[in-house]
Amino acid sequence: MSIHKEIKKVTTNVLLDMKLHGEKISMLTAYDYTMAKIVDHAGIDVILVGDSASNVMAGHETTLPITLDQMIYHASSVVRAVKRALIVVDLPFGSYQGNSKEALNSAIKIMKESGAHAVKLEGGREVKESVERILTAGIPVMAHLGLTPQSIYKFGTYNVRAKEEEEAHRLIEDAHILEKVGCFALVLEKIPAKLAEQAAKELTIPVIGIGAGGGVDGQVLLRGLWGNISKM
Repeated sequence: MSIHKEIKKVTTNVLLDMKLHGEKISMLTAYDYTMAKIVDHAGIDVILVGDSASNVMAGHETTLPITLDQMIYHASSVVRAVKRALIVVDLPFGSYQGNSKEALNSAIKIMKESGAHAVKLEGGREVKESVERILTAGIPVMAHLGLTPQSIYKFGTYNVRAKEEEEAHRLIEDAHILEKVGCFALVLEKIPAKLAEQAAKELTIPVIGIGAGGGVDGQVLLRGLWGNISKM
């Protein structure tokens, strides 16, 4: 029996069961009511209200300019359209880095004002304290490693990450740290396929790839006005 077909409402536990049973997880972005309704009706498991709205909806060059209130506006529109999918909202740049108390306040504001189901943030061990603080409020957290677009000016490029052994080793370590503190899933963006497959095999939580090969537990695509885009 397919978990995907039988479930009427996707939760974090449903995603764990899907991984356990080898069922692939589907995830798409939506930033407004109309697109969210179409995506949800199509049976997509997870809808990401991505900070990529900064690029796709507002025309910015990066994800950095979008604000917390703007993310809540987009998330609220999506929530009103969705009946089945799990809705995950990106914490925008500047709303969680370096200050776990601010991270908690940002996550609570998103959950209270939008009605979304979970938040997503970028980074590994450096955001561990913020993740732990958010989880104390009972807010599910999706992690994000590999290419992390909020750090684009640090990287200087959208090229594949973790090709070198040292960075690859650190990524796997960070993945285990994030799982251990309680993240319910992990997005891996633009890393070598073998490395992503290794992470998916080692972790008990679902690993969702974007430009990370087919050996993961699910795929996320970002829908732009011109089709799929590769930046989150």
